[in-house]
Formats: sequence, C-alpha cells, structure tokens
Amino acid sequence: MQIKILTVGKIKEAYFRDAVAEYSKRLSRYCKLSIVEVKDEKAPENLSEKECLQIKQAEGEKLLAKIGEDDHVIALAIDGKKYTSEAFSSHMEQVYMKESGTVVFVIGGSLGLSEEVLKRSNEKLSFSDMTFPHQLMRVIFLEQLYRAFRISSGEPYHK
Repeated sequence: MQIKILTVGKIKEAYFRDAVAEYSKRLSRYCKLSIVEVKDEKAPENLSEKECLQIKQAEGEKLLAKIGEDDHVIALAIDGKKYTSEAFSSHMEQVYMKESGTVVFVIGGSLGLSEEVLKRSNEKLSFSDMTFPHQLMRVIFLEQLYRAFRISSGEPYHK
C-alpha cells in the first residue's frame, strides 16, 4: 500500500526531523511511505484577508499539482471528522481495501488549506478542535498512522 504525506514547508527543528525520521522508519514495515514537501509562501505578520487567501491559493496550486487523478485524498483540517485511534485504524483499513491508488494525506501550511484543495479531498480528518503548528502536526499524524497500523495488525501499542 502506498501512502503519501503531502505538506507545505520544510521542518526546521532537528527534533521534529528526528521524530519524522523515526516514525517513517517504523512505518516502512507496513506501507510504502513518501513525504512530499512543497515550498511555503512568505507570509508577513499583518496579512489582510485577501493576502491570506492569495497565499493559501498559491500553496494549494502546488499541492494539487502533486496529487494524482486516482489518489484518495484526505485533508487534515480542523473541521474534519474526528476518530479515536481504534476507529481511525478501522477506517483506514476500509480505505485501503477499496482504494487502488495512493492514499494522500495533505497537511497545509501555517494559514491552512485552500478551498480548492479541500474540494479535491475525498474526506477531511481532524485531530482536535485546537490548532497545531504544521510541523508538529506532521509528527502527531505519523505517530497516529503508525498506531493505526499496529492496531490493525493486532500488535500491542500503549494506550
């Protein structure tokens, strides 16, 4: 099974890069994982609503260019569906069984995802009503994906 994590921006902090590398290594037992980063747009402090929209659209175009026609796209968005770890594991089993293409998880930049990316998505996934830095979200997501595979495989994983 192929999973692509499509994300805006690079991870700057070494401790986040180390965590991403560790979970990527662990996930290699369960899937073919790729992480694709697109360049983030410069976002000054005091953005107008119009400038914010323009930045999200520019980043969205870069993201959409990396999504295949047959890909099953899951956008990480605050208004997405929330799951327990067990329910997420079960849901992902269902997605893997019915999808023949790559499953693509999209993590937006600091301003979120464009409407075009959200419209292209087959579903939206939320981890919390809280907002997390997109670099930290990559680590949290990879840990939950690893946990989901462990649960699906009947392997122990701490709760």
